Amino acid sequence: MSTQRQRAIAKVLTALLPQAPYADTEKIRADANARHLKTLPPSVAVWLATVAHVRHTHTDYEALLEDDYDRDSARFFVVDQINAMLTRWRATRLLDPDDEEV
Repeated sequence: MSTQRQRAIAKVLTALLPQAPYADTEKIRADANARHLKTLPPSVAVWLATVAHVRHTHTDYEALLEDDYDRDSARFFVVDQINAMLTRWRATRLLDPDDEEV
């Protein structure tokens, strides 16, 4: 069953990441629909879910945490990797390293 929010998330996801692989977009879609993001506008939920997914799946973030980097330092060091993946997917937005919300 497709709710209005699910349709809005699908539309935002398609616009934001036109070339992202299906496996990635499905995970991002599920994350954007997660309970903790439900109160946010679809565009914000999709963006936050996208950045988190790319960070945890397509960067060295987890390895940096395992090497005892703190969360903020690890995030700092993977910004370029996140943006490289977003660029590969033809994203209409890139991660600003000074953006505190992600």
